Amino acid sequence: EEQLVESGGGLEQPGGSLRLSCAASGFTFSSYHMNWVRQAPGEGFELVSIIASGGDSTYYADSVKGRFTISRNNAKNTLYLQLNNLKTEDTARYYCGRGKIMGRGTSLSDFYYWGQGTQVTVSS
Repeated sequence: EEQLVESGGGLEQPGGSLRLSCAASGFTFSSYHMNWVRQAPGEGFELVSIIASGGDSTYYADSVKGRFTISRNNAKNTLYLQLNNLKTEDTARYYCGRGKIMGRGTSLSDFYYWGQGTQVTVSS
């Protein structure tokens, strides 16, 4: 069974940092692009970042560029998102996604989302 399990969220003050993890199982992790998306209260899903299957290419939304870093460890089947210099507008539930087609994925709809997400709350 294919699974994605997000963790690492929490309550942090503005300017703080968090590291999110996404543990993958049930598929060949290294063959797929992965991403992070988020959903703020009352809002739609926002694509945050994408990383290629080999980790050699990344994409960031303008809203997080320079503050967030996506990475992956294919040996551990784990995806990460380092969140630095957090802002109140980063408050959202964060989900990881797996590309629908091996080696491809550039938009939010190109990915499957199976996990429950992890809540990030930024507040003073």
